[in-house]
Parts: sequence; C-alpha cells; structure tokens
Amino acid sequence: MNVGVVLLNFGEPATPDRAEVTTYLERIFFDNADLERYDTEAEARERARTLAERRAPALIEEYEAIGGSPLQAQAEAQAESLQAELEGRGYDARTYLGYQYTEPLIGDAVEAAFDDGVEHLIGFPVYPLSGPSTNVFAVDDLEAAVRDRDRDVQWNAVTGWHRHPTYPRMRAENVQSFVSQSGLDLQDPDTELLFSAHGTTLHYLEEGSRYDQYVDEYTETMAALLGVDDYTLGFQNHENRDIPWTEPEVEEAIATVDAERVVVEPASFLHEQSETLSELDEELAEEAEAAGLEFYRVPVPHDEPRLPGIMADLVEPFIADFDPRYYQLRQCQCRDEPGTYCLNADL
Repeated sequence: MNVGVVLLNFGEPATPDRAEVTTYLERIFFDNADLERYDTEAEARERARTLAERRAPALIEEYEAIGGSPLQAQAEAQAESLQAELEGRGYDARTYLGYQYTEPLIGDAVEAAFDDGVEHLIGFPVYPLSGPSTNVFAVDDLEAAVRDRDRDVQWNAVTGWHRHPTYPRMRAENVQSFVSQSGLDLQDPDTELLFSAHGTTLHYLEEGSRYDQYVDEYTETMAALLGVDDYTLGFQNHENRDIPWTEPEVEEAIATVDAERVVVEPASFLHEQSETLSELDEELAEEAEAAGLEFYRVPVPHDEPRLPGIMADLVEPFIADFDPRYYQLRQCQCRDEPGTYCLNADL
C-alpha cells in the first residue's frame, strides 16, 4: 500500500512581505471566528481582515528584526529526516508538508499525495502538546481536504504525543546541555527555570480542551527529569480580541522570579519562529533585564537526531498495519472522531 505522512504545521511567512503576512493573519483570525459572534460569514471575514491589518505592521517588524522566519526550512528538514527514518525501517512511505495558514496549505499537501497515488494518508501535527487551534484544527483541515476531493483512501491521524517516553527525555537533555554549556546550574537557588508555553483562549478550555492539563503534566515531568523542585510557568498569549487567555502571561510570570538569572525553555515549540526569536529573545529578554535578571533561552531542538525516530514510532502502527494500542495510542478525546489517536486518552 502506498502510504503518505503529512506533517501538519501552523506555518509562518518566511519573509516580511506585507501581502503574505496579512493573508497569513487573516486566515488565522477567520479560522478562530467562533471566539466572537457574527451574523454572517461576510461579517466574520471582514472582522478577520480588520484584525489582520491591525496586527500585520508589528509582525512585519518582528520578521524584519529576526531576518525572516526559519520555520519552513526547519519543517522541510524534519519531513526529509522522517522520510529517511521510515525508509531505514523498510517502509515505502513518503512525507509531505501541509501548513494551516501558509502555503503549501494542508489541502495542497493532500492533493500532492493523491497525485502520487497515496492510498493511506496519515496526519501528524508537529505539536507535541495537543491544542485546539493547532492539533485539532489541523486534523480537521486534513479530513476536510480528503473528503472534498472525494477519494476512496484510508486516513488516520495522531494528535497529542508529548507522552512518548523519549520526547521529554530528549527535551530535558537539551535543556541540561544548554545549561552546562552556559556555565549554569539549575540546582543553584539563584537560577530559576521558566517554562514558556504557547497560550490558548479560555473559550477552548471551557469547551473541553485539556491543553492546560497537558502543559502542567509535561512541565512537571520535565522538572522531575532535570531534578528541579521549583520552577515557573508562563503562557505566550496573543490577545488580539478582548477575550480571556491562559494565565499567567509569561511577562507576568517572569516578574515573579526571585533569583539572579532565569533559564527559559520554550515548552510548546518544535521550530524556531517569531514566538521564540522575537517574543522570547527580544521582548521577554527586555522584561527580564528590567527586572534585573540575567536571561538565558534554551534553543528549540528542531534537528535533534532522536526526533525522526520519535515521529516514526507514532506513525508506524498505521504504516505497518498493526493495532495502535500496542504502542499505547488510543482514541483521541480532544478530537473524538474515528481514526484519530493520541497518547493522552487516559488523562
């Protein structure tokens, strides 16, 4: 059977082109239109356009400051390394990239897979912590793209996967390596570990998303692996609408740090992007400096050699056609639809 694995990703413009950035933002705001009330789709699209035009200048400045986003290049390298890993395991499987809000869109990836004769499609969101606007929306888009093309193909998806036993160990060792190279010690009372997680709106949590629980579980596990008893957690929120988000915001969290220095681990991210290179390295670093803190930010291990193996483990049951439960994958509860699996079902 010809198998295709679509790595699902939020996406981000590679350059600070105004038209591209505005389109990217408009897609995001429209996709999250249910956070506000509208009578018609036209009203929702107009509101998305207004929000996009309001946000675009600041985001363009961020992209200019960081020299453009490296997300797409890093995502392409991850797709290539996963395909090489699957081929090394003896599988005839191809990988594709599909972004939620930049090209190639998820529908484009599905079309490319169909053109290649793929008969079994597997969606894999490259977000370990399953969130509503990332993992769930991305898999929704994948299913819609398959159905819109009316093709008789089998498809599956893996959503949350931060519980893969190698993943937190990989991230913890990445933190420890950075700390050691920086001449720091996480057991030093004057050094505080701060986890920065991507935020989400309380609306989605109230609707049943367990994203906040996944963040708590993951950060507790990471701290235990690092031998850290006390740490700080903050959320990177994007408050473009007047609605409540997860708390505390990372800027508020860093203000509570009672130490000489802070080590920031970008817990939700598997790529370097504007949220890490600008929001953390520039904006949060300024907050830390204002609070009298030395600031250190752990790099995202986007090219860690163990990552392709972790991804391959999670899609392997569907490629080799054995019961996913053998690898502890169960019916996803955040997206309780047939064919969707995760490692979080018993939480």
